Amino acid sequence: MRTTYLATVILAVVSSFFCLSCGNKDKQLGAAVTNRDSTACVTTRGVDMLISEEGVVRYHVIAEEWKFFDKLVPQLIALEKGVLLQVLDSLMQPESNLVADTAYYIKDTKVWHLRHNVHAENIKKEEFDTQELFINNTSERMYSDSLIRIKQDKQIIIGHGFESNNSMTEYTIRQTEGVFPVTENQ
Repeated sequence: MRTTYLATVILAVVSSFFCLSCGNKDKQLGAAVTNRDSTACVTTRGVDMLISEEGVVRYHVIAEEWKFFDKLVPQLIALEKGVLLQVLDSLMQPESNLVADTAYYIKDTKVWHLRHNVHAENIKKEEFDTQELFINNTSERMYSDSLIRIKQDKQIIIGHGFESNNSMTEYTIRQTEGVFPVTENQ
């Protein structure tokens, strides 16, 4: 008898909540997202992909997260959780490897913008370290106005500004400094 009474009270309380919530009052809703510029239309996690240009595979990209912003002008691909980018030759062999904390690809200009802890290695095993690097796919050039450190087999070159071909084998360094080996004549 006591459980029946308790069940009846609980049922009456729950029913009153339903009746109160069924009124014709306007419901408070959160504001809709109206500016799609700030929203990615595609977000992909665990990316391992090949990118071609004009029918030729040019890049191998590995990233934790890939976001495509189709409503931004210009359209943008954002890889903000780290990226490994390999520039491939015509036989799909890596010409250079680039690692960065953040990368953006501006679709209209075909320019990669790598930022923060950018580390690259070319086919000659030279290592490049900078905080910012641009790769222009149209001109097939890489460049930076930031401090760059290049470690070669027997020397380290430091400069402020850098320009290179896409494979990073022919390059020019501006405002050069360095540590070079010196041999003494006896």
